[in-house]
Amino acid sequence: MKRTVLVPALIIAAFVLTRWPGIMPPNFSLAYGLVFCAGAFPQRLPWWVVFGPLVATDVGLNVLYYQTAPFSDYQLVNYLAYASIYGLGRLFARQRAIWMHVAGGLVGAVLFYLITNTSAWLANPVYAKTLADWLRALTTGTNGWPETWTFFRNTLFSGGLFAGLISAALQSVEAKEPEPEEEKEAEPATEAAPEKAN
Repeated sequence: MKRTVLVPALIIAAFVLTRWPGIMPPNFSLAYGLVFCAGAFPQRLPWWVVFGPLVATDVGLNVLYYQTAPFSDYQLVNYLAYASIYGLGRLFARQRAIWMHVAGGLVGAVLFYLITNTSAWLANPVYAKTLADWLRALTTGTNGWPETWTFFRNTLFSGGLFAGLISAALQSVEAKEPEPEEEKEAEPATEAAPEKAN
């Protein structure tokens, strides 16, 4: 199997395996960096290759592990947040500096956090629809749950970390694969050499 197919396949396999609850800390996930890199490297990671397993694992976990309905309202908000991260990745598609992709992964994590927590603030009747309670939704959250800033910390760290690692892995494949144009240019040069010798 070519490295250009093997590396993305291994990345997707790692993503699927790490979605099982308890393998990673809460909100520490390959998802944020993976979706960002799908936008930044659409030839290597087409959107359907990433969003297909994302939706499939959500449905599988809901039905088999949590024993609930296949979809919930909050997951639709999650997909909106992932779509935003993908769109952000498209803005970085011409960038090849890994630090730029790390930065993009961090911004994507912030987007995800703001979208999902703002949605929780709007939907949860525990929160008053005030600036003070919106800030509470972004920092401490509701009683009985871990403080939301800890989720943000994990989202931010994993978003930057995995965006950088996935970017490095995909670019290492591109560096070893010669471009088709270069191969075509090399062929006439080898044919022309004997003519000059005569």
